[in-house]
Amino acid sequence: MLALALSLALGCTQPQRISVVVPAPRATTAQLSLWECGRRLLGPWRARVGRSGVSAQHREGDGTTPLGTFAIGPVAYGLDPDPGLHLAYHRLRCGDWWDEDPASPAYNAFQHVPCGAPPPFGGGSEALWRATVAYREFAVVEYNTHPVRPGRGSGIFLHDDLGRPTNGCVSLPRPRLLQLLRRLRRGARIAIRLR
Repeated sequence: MLALALSLALGCTQPQRISVVVPAPRATTAQLSLWECGRRLLGPWRARVGRSGVSAQHREGDGTTPLGTFAIGPVAYGLDPDPGLHLAYHRLRCGDWWDEDPASPAYNAFQHVPCGAPPPFGGGSEALWRATVAYREFAVVEYNTHPVRPGRGSGIFLHDDLGRPTNGCVSLPRPRLLQLLRRLRRGARIAIRLR
């Protein structure tokens, strides 16, 4: 709160920016920093990106992390209780999915279906409550959201590190992820770029 009050007192109205700098198109690691009003608040930290590197032409299932600048969604999710975030927080429970079926009308969106019921969508959709390590807490990278284009990719998150490259997300070791998530406010953006 002190950082927000200081930023407002200094007249800074810029959104927070998470900078993810990848050294080469096929690299699976990056440097991540959080910037506010031209000042680095956190980082640089080592982060992981897609198992196939990064791409400006990301497609569903290609293993790349999309290049570009995207909003961070207004709701964070996780299996654990709210760790004290400024963003709205949804604690995951049985039946919480991320629809990753390009043929579904709800493609690339959070969906809840009754626990134990098969979802009305298929594809590589994720049963979020079953990802007990990666999704202890995560923020949504609003890639392919406004508008959603079928097949252009879904479920790009900023999540807990699994000790290996991601399927297209950005991951950090849990202590650093929590530090970052606790600082984020509504309107934050993430810029994923090549060095």
